[in-house]
Amino acid sequence: MGTLSSTIFDYFLTNITDYRLTNIYTTSGSLVLDIYLEPFLLNSILDFDECNQSLTYTSSGSASEGYFDVDLTTENQLMLSAIMVKYWMKKEINDILQSRNMLQDRDFRMFSEANSLKAKQDYYNSIKEDVSQKLNDYSYRKNTWANWRNQIFYS
Repeated sequence: MGTLSSTIFDYFLTNITDYRLTNIYTTSGSLVLDIYLEPFLLNSILDFDECNQSLTYTSSGSASEGYFDVDLTTENQLMLSAIMVKYWMKKEINDILQSRNMLQDRDFRMFSEANSLKAKQDYYNSIKEDVSQKLNDYSYRKNTWANWRNQIFYS
């Protein structure tokens, strides 16, 4: 068994503040929190296709937490947690947009959550750009430049 999902979730939780996640942890425990966070991790795995390690993941069950088949480097764990933040923020924006469907336009403008939608969307775009830049930087660091010199662009 390699890296546990809780290790990546710990990195993820240091990057965000969400009272709902704290509430899940305090009322239901770490296993329930892991199950709640797992979809964010699965989406992150799909985005991180440039990873130089195997991202084969075994999902959590009712009595065990999820894990990767290999011990991921700290760099790869941090990359997955950064991508998770992007998906968490996307969910935050979708929560606000869903509440708009239940309210009239005038009511929607009066709620503080509604007023922060634009700021949250801007923040999401910023996170998305940051993650994209991190993925590009990662790819450049892991590239075998000697092959490029010899006109071998795919390995």
